Amino acid sequence: KVDFSGPTHKVQIDEEKWIEANAVIICTGASAKWLGLESEQRLNGFGVSACAVCDGFFFRGKEVAIVGAGDTACEEALYLSKLATTVHMIVRKGPDGMKASKVMQDRVKQASNIKIYWNSETVEVVGANKVEAVTIKDNQSGTVATVPVAAFFVAIGHQPNSDIFKGWLDMDEAGYLQTVPGTSKTNIAGVFAAGDVQDKNYRQAVTAAGSGCMAALDAERYLGAAGLH
Repeated sequence: KVDFSGPTHKVQIDEEKWIEANAVIICTGASAKWLGLESEQRLNGFGVSACAVCDGFFFRGKEVAIVGAGDTACEEALYLSKLATTVHMIVRKGPDGMKASKVMQDRVKQASNIKIYWNSETVEVVGANKVEAVTIKDNQSGTVATVPVAAFFVAIGHQPNSDIFKGWLDMDEAGYLQTVPGTSKTNIAGVFAAGDVQDKNYRQAVTAAGSGCMAALDAERYLGAAGLH
């Protein structure tokens, strides 16, 4: 837990120990949401991934699957379509139930090598030591099919790791910390945020590292202006 009520900021790092600091940089990140399948977790890193941009290249020239229905899922499906021979896109609802913008939906539907499975869900990711196939159930017909793929990408959203800051820091409806545009400053002086916990758009290591540098500079300037170093 944290306590940002005083002139110095307090952070509890275990059940008993608290540390105090004049400046705090929050880099708690955001966690990918998963389907909750045992096979999905077992094969995570062995063909299962939550980042097509990070791992898609490893499956160039192969068939892959992706699950999701929002803009991120569509963007990643389109990215994968430039690398893979076929992208099998699993969408829980029908064409009218996609969360993605119409522009993104149209681009996905028009891609010749993206096959969309409407009203469908993932039953299992198949493979002993690596992804070999995905089992898909059509929730309208009840039909179950196993489709050979080399990779399975999950694109159903991320959850920022910001729960302990509720009540202290401003955040949006999804829980991403809000910072002053162009800076890492939060609504509390001396508290800064960097990386995926405040970035819902890019979520890349290089952008997180860049914002971490910004936060370090902002913190250094804050301490200098306050005469604290």
